[in-house]
Amino acid sequence: MSKYFATLKTSFLAGVVAVVGGLTAADAGECPADKIGSGVKEPPAEGTKAVGVTDEVLASTDLSKEPANIAGRLFRIRRLLVQPGGVVPWHDHANRPALIYIVSGEITEYSSNCTVPIQHKAGEVAAETHVTKHWWKNNTDKPTVLISDDLFPVDAKDHHMM
Repeated sequence: MSKYFATLKTSFLAGVVAVVGGLTAADAGECPADKIGSGVKEPPAEGTKAVGVTDEVLASTDLSKEPANIAGRLFRIRRLLVQPGGVVPWHDHANRPALIYIVSGEITEYSSNCTVPIQHKAGEVAAETHVTKHWWKNNTDKPTVLISDDLFPVDAKDHHMM
């Protein structure tokens, strides 16, 4: 019996390593090391308004009521649907870290700290930190679906801020 469990344990651990390894390899398209620097200081006109994007809050948790006891923050999850040609407008994450999972499609990120556009594909995750300033555009002919998890400040006026 113990040989069976040892084999099962080994198989399980191999699966976990494969999944974790896959997540690491599938982390978002990143700015090439030689392109990090001052890129887009201000977005072009097309990057300043939301176009063809819907934003649906799926759920949220008030973190002040959880053991973490983080006052003034919601841990929330949203679904964004970006139509072909759609734009998630210029915004920053100075006060709102987020993780973006690309569910389907592809989308291009234009970041203030990268001199070239960054392409993101389905299955990738983009980490957005306090230094992130950017906008996104769906340059394809198919809709792109994103899942956004963030630590939303409850005092923010726009609950659909990108």
